[in-house]
Amino acid sequence: MSVLVIVGTQWGDEGKGKVVDLFASHADIVVRYQGGNNAGHTLVVGGEKTVVHLIPSGVLHEQTTCMIGPGLVVDPMVLCTEIDGLRARGLLQRDRQLLIDERAHVILPVHGALDRARDAALGERAIGTTGRGIGPAYEDKMARRGVRMIDLLDPAVLRLRIELILAERNILLREVYGVETFEAEMLIAEYLRYGERLRPHLADTTALVHEAITSGRRILFEGAQAAMLDIDHGTYPYVTSSNTVAGAVATGGGVAPRWVGRVLGIAKAYTTRVGAGSFPTELTEGIGERLRHGGGEYGSTTGRPRRCGWFDAVVVRQAARLSGLAGLALTKLDVLAGIHPLRIAVAYERDGQRLDHVPASAREFESARAVYEDLEGFDGDLAGIRRFEDLPAAAQRYVSRIEELTGVPVTLISVGAERDETILLRDPFLL
Repeated sequence: MSVLVIVGTQWGDEGKGKVVDLFASHADIVVRYQGGNNAGHTLVVGGEKTVVHLIPSGVLHEQTTCMIGPGLVVDPMVLCTEIDGLRARGLLQRDRQLLIDERAHVILPVHGALDRARDAALGERAIGTTGRGIGPAYEDKMARRGVRMIDLLDPAVLRLRIELILAERNILLREVYGVETFEAEMLIAEYLRYGERLRPHLADTTALVHEAITSGRRILFEGAQAAMLDIDHGTYPYVTSSNTVAGAVATGGGVAPRWVGRVLGIAKAYTTRVGAGSFPTELTEGIGERLRHGGGEYGSTTGRPRRCGWFDAVVVRQAARLSGLAGLALTKLDVLAGIHPLRIAVAYERDGQRLDHVPASAREFESARAVYEDLEGFDGDLAGIRRFEDLPAAAQRYVSRIEELTGVPVTLISVGAERDETILLRDPFLL
């Protein structure tokens, strides 16, 4: 059995796209299993940048089948635009290279409108949502009135679902938030067209994944966002609307837990966060600005500048426990070059007590202060290095200390944005 799950271990934006793209060359199938187009994965190959929001990061490899699992919420307009953009560049030339599960739920324009109106109404208490309609679409899914991809092929079912959704959502938009509402007929006509456009891509991906696993093919499950944004285990309420930890592969990917093999966590060599919420290691100026500039820390989905701070071992340690990490891919180590000293948060302190975990209470987390350990910094351009032993000694010690503090071996180190600017310490499928 060769099943690899890749998850984020911080607040997202750890570089999952690059790592998935790198390993997809060894995979037969890459499956996204949660989230929506609120995630942007950036791939850089030969100086050319590709950003994907819904299509799995294996799309650059012609031999790899990309699947969108039943756990996603899909905006058909975004997906069609993404397909068109890739095809214009000579990618994704076969319809069946991209398969979309028939059970995946659909994001409608009313979801995005409600998402944005709610967050705007919160003012200073805003969550910092991307406004893509992810949360409201998951709400309708759980309320058992959502539209699924298969419904886009059935006019009667689509009409029933859209009318159910608008019956409640339009009242909220008009009476509570004072914004424009939506007409059922226009949405029905538009989304039936999307159904016909996407018909060649629809499939029962769960059956195909099961068949592939039992026949010994290599499957890579690609997560979006990260552990601290998990709806149940993250820093609630500043989280996303789906489960981001490795356990979500079973439900969002439709694969039995017995088949879930190795889990690789992705972590930046420092920490970033987008949107509101507590961030104990945040650096608001000076080094924080240096990290943002050096790491290109701007959201690939929203363009928002990311908040930057020191590596937080408490967060990654908790993520390791939640997802059962067998290995850790450490990205953007090169961005730390020239910073002296380097700091790692090894614990938190609150009211004179030491905390070795992320508190469940948002108020407690806000008042927690990072307890730091200082390490020697390093200099030089790391982009050309391909062996761990060729890294500066201080960089080696920094990586080793992260292994000790998180309890997870580092199996990959990224030293640049390009696919080949990577130190691979072991085959991830053999962790």
